[in-house]
Amino acid sequence: MAKYLVIVESPAKVKTIKKFLGANYEVEASNGHVRDFPKSQFGIDVENDFEPKYITIRGKGELLAKLRKAAKKADKIYLATDPDREGEAISWHLMQALKEDPDKMHRITFNEITKTAVKDSLKHARGLNMNLVDAQQARRMLDRMVGYTISPLLWAKVKRGLSAGRVQSVALRIICDREEEINSFIPEEYWSLNGEFLVDGEKKPLEAKFYGTDKKMDIHNKAEMDEILKVLENEEFEISEVKKGERIKNAPLPFTTSTLQQEASKTLNFSTQKTMRLAQQLYEGVDIKGNGTVGVITYLRTDSVRISDEADAAARSYISSQYGEEYVSETAKTVKKGQKIQDAHEAIRPTDISRTPVQIKESLTRDQFRLYQLIWKRFAASRMAPAKYETTSVKVAGGDYTFTVSASKVAFDGFLSVYMQEEDMKKGNVLSQSLSKGMKLKLKELKPEQHFTQPPAHYTEASLVKTMEELGIGRPSTYAPTITTIISRRYVSKEQRNLYVTELGEVVNSIMKQAFPSIVDVNFTATMEGLLDCVENGTVQWKTVVRNFYPDLKHDVDAAQEELEKVDIHDEETDVICDNCGRHMVIKYGPHGRFLACPGFPECRNTKPYYEKIGVACPKCGKEVVLKKTKKGRKYYGCEDNPECDFMSWQKPSDKKCPVCGSYMVEKGNKLVCSQETCGYVEARPKDEKEN
Repeated sequence: MAKYLVIVESPAKVKTIKKFLGANYEVEASNGHVRDFPKSQFGIDVENDFEPKYITIRGKGELLAKLRKAAKKADKIYLATDPDREGEAISWHLMQALKEDPDKMHRITFNEITKTAVKDSLKHARGLNMNLVDAQQARRMLDRMVGYTISPLLWAKVKRGLSAGRVQSVALRIICDREEEINSFIPEEYWSLNGEFLVDGEKKPLEAKFYGTDKKMDIHNKAEMDEILKVLENEEFEISEVKKGERIKNAPLPFTTSTLQQEASKTLNFSTQKTMRLAQQLYEGVDIKGNGTVGVITYLRTDSVRISDEADAAARSYISSQYGEEYVSETAKTVKKGQKIQDAHEAIRPTDISRTPVQIKESLTRDQFRLYQLIWKRFAASRMAPAKYETTSVKVAGGDYTFTVSASKVAFDGFLSVYMQEEDMKKGNVLSQSLSKGMKLKLKELKPEQHFTQPPAHYTEASLVKTMEELGIGRPSTYAPTITTIISRRYVSKEQRNLYVTELGEVVNSIMKQAFPSIVDVNFTATMEGLLDCVENGTVQWKTVVRNFYPDLKHDVDAAQEELEKVDIHDEETDVICDNCGRHMVIKYGPHGRFLACPGFPECRNTKPYYEKIGVACPKCGKEVVLKKTKKGRKYYGCEDNPECDFMSWQKPSDKKCPVCGSYMVEKGNKLVCSQETCGYVEARPKDEKEN
């Protein structure tokens, strides 16, 4: 009897796939990559046309020996690594490392770990797709070139083991740019006006928003508001228009990697890393009572929204039988034109729609269940009919001014019967059926309210993934590792979902922008991703991409090396005396930023936190205001006498007082703004302050 060897990436898949294939199939795992660049060398022979030098990864020798032994016994070897660029590259490395006859080795891929999919993949075994391998090789080499040449420079500049990465440096820049935008944001005053009107025969008054005249009016300040109120006080009000209509809300597309990470972050409060870890478990297989181990979702790294014909038909049949024919979508939604997707993949979906979340709840952990339920509901909704709303909009006229109010109610719930997002759960207005055109209304109350415009929100993991996808930076497999890296390196801290740049992150971003502008340029990085896609499609040679990239990088590194030597950071002496030995303490740089250390090290090991004085007296107690950091590295300003004095501000305070309300002012860009939001006083910063 012929013997076959199937090699997968993850040990978690071995048991599941072995069960599907039977006795004459041996299933082994490679545990991810088996070969890579050496850790202690560059690993790319620049003189020899950028030939990569791969070695067996340390600790994988024993595993490879085991795989070679199994390969010798097999008549055919099936390489069943993941169905993406990286998986194709791992298969290629395995082919090189196993040293078997190439005709004996075949590549198989499956989008889901089910008996049907795995058995079907054996019928469609193929050779390696070298375009996919080359695209991954090029990506790995570009990342190596950036990391291996720039990281030592950062190390020299900031004195500690920092790192730069091709995608992580751009992600850091995006967050830094947003932080600058927030810090320089000047709030602008605006007002809103709501009117409450009494309707004959109704207990509840009708509340409508001020619109303006024939076109929408913005109310900028109290003076403008007072003028409008003065006119309205003497007006009579009536309904000038009642308009009824219908609104349709289309079903969402099934999940891609990016949209799954975003939605899991918003609705389940999962980090991108946690979402990917749980999705990997659901894909590789969970032990379901009565079914054994089975993969319950399709492959998790995808940017396609395509669904196979079989899965589409099964979903429509399920929806028809469970909800009724009218709930089945007439046509499948497609992605907007112009978006690059790898359409060999499918969207993330359940492997069997009839396997409902409730049915398998007991076989899953709490978090696995919550993620599976999200994926199941989204996929089911994507095959369902749109929701229909009956809408009513009412205009209330008072002289030349108009107030508006609108309401909607669900006429047909469609996909909402399965899947509701945050905005679908908000309760809308309910309008009385008795409202009609020409109906007189009595004014009960006008409610003016002052507001100030808000700065753009800090990035969350979800919004950063969305931005990276929109800008074309990174690919499905890179979003989560990129975010994890910049957080673990303490360039960015995460507090209550928001991402904040640390002092260390600011220093690294500043050096990268100054010395390597193209590496942190969003458009340049997106273009590189586009070139890697071209390599995958076979329209560009991978060596061409590498050949064009390296000389410019080398030039920038050489130039920066000279400049960085000139700005070597010396230990700055302070007037703080060491409690242990009496020396003047110096400022040192550590992985988490600056701190005070005794220059008598190693005899004296005394250290203290470093607080930079900003030359401003505390508005509460009059002592010095110093620059501090939260435990996670986010900067803020506080009193040196803390905890006795509890003053703190996220913005840098000024010693100037607000001439309107007497509160302290804070710096925002080139302006000074009153710290009291309700005041809104703003003035230009003096020139000498800007220079400081």
